Amino acid sequence: IIGSVFSLSANAQSATLKSSVERGKTVYMQRCIACHQPDGGGVPHLNPPLDGASAVKGKDKNRLIQIILKGMTDRVEIDGEYYSNNMASHADLSDQQIADVLNYIRNNWTNKTPVAVTVAEVKTVRSKTK
Repeated sequence: IIGSVFSLSANAQSATLKSSVERGKTVYMQRCIACHQPDGGGVPHLNPPLDGASAVKGKDKNRLIQIILKGMTDRVEIDGEYYSNNMASHADLSDQQIADVLNYIRNNWTNKTPVAVTVAEVKTVRSKTK
């Protein structure tokens, strides 16, 4: 019975993540694609890639949430390359939209990060970011 309950729970989490990724694609197409490109490859020396980037696949989801909420104006080094284009804040997105777009980015192209970004995590970071 314990194995069955775990299986159901894992399947439910997988279905929830899949739905979030699908919604996140819409947000990505509206807000991110121009700078980060359809393939997540970014623009050399301007906009960092999202596909394969250690910062995207890493465990620090809070940093990604902060970047979406606050934007970024600093020159940033990612995986040995430097990027200098400013990123505007997207704090106008709902907590659900931020979780969804991050789940899309973290589970698209070559990225496969099964640990979902949750609405609760976004709410927590937003409350500390003001």
